[in-house]
Amino acid sequence: MLELIFAGGWLMIPIIACSIVSLAIVGERFWTLNAKKIIPLQLVPQVWNLYKENQLDNAHIRTLRASSPLGQILAAGLINRQHGREVMKEGIEEAGRQVVHQLEKFMNSLGTIASITPLLGLLGTVIGMIKVFTAIVAGGVGNPAVLAGGISEALLTTAAGLTVAIPSLMFHRYFQGRINDLVLKMEEEALKLIEVMHGEREADEGPLK
Repeated sequence: MLELIFAGGWLMIPIIACSIVSLAIVGERFWTLNAKKIIPLQLVPQVWNLYKENQLDNAHIRTLRASSPLGQILAAGLINRQHGREVMKEGIEEAGRQVVHQLEKFMNSLGTIASITPLLGLLGTVIGMIKVFTAIVAGGVGNPAVLAGGISEALLTTAAGLTVAIPSLMFHRYFQGRINDLVLKMEEEALKLIEVMHGEREADEGPLK
């Protein structure tokens, strides 16, 4: 393995660094984007019970906001519970945008790695071919080892760049879709709670069972 890295030239260093960062981001995103952490199962029923018992004060709402991303969205609607449904819905949508921004942490970095590693590999290919043609100009084609070294460097950096870029792109798309699904589900849970509070939905329907 080390022989392949050394044969690929100095551009293998940033490619390997990108692979380490990409692996760390993927692991962190799998840990963070856990549906049970983001959308606790019993959170909405608990909020509904507090509301029914007239215990849903500002202190409970602050605790709710800090508890989870779903709690943050619910709190944004509940803080405006004295106003109409539309005002509460606007608060939920605004909080949803903030939660999206929080959940998309490191996603730009992962997307950047997926974009630049093929370019680093391409740059390595160009440098390797330059070495090949320089060797041909200097000594003709009589030294196959020099030619093979340049071609090997070109192919190794390209392969390494694609090896990092392909899974990085796949995980970037996967996490982006997961974030969108989670945010949509959180907004739906919050809107159901608001509809129950305003008498537009039965309390035993959906998450309020």
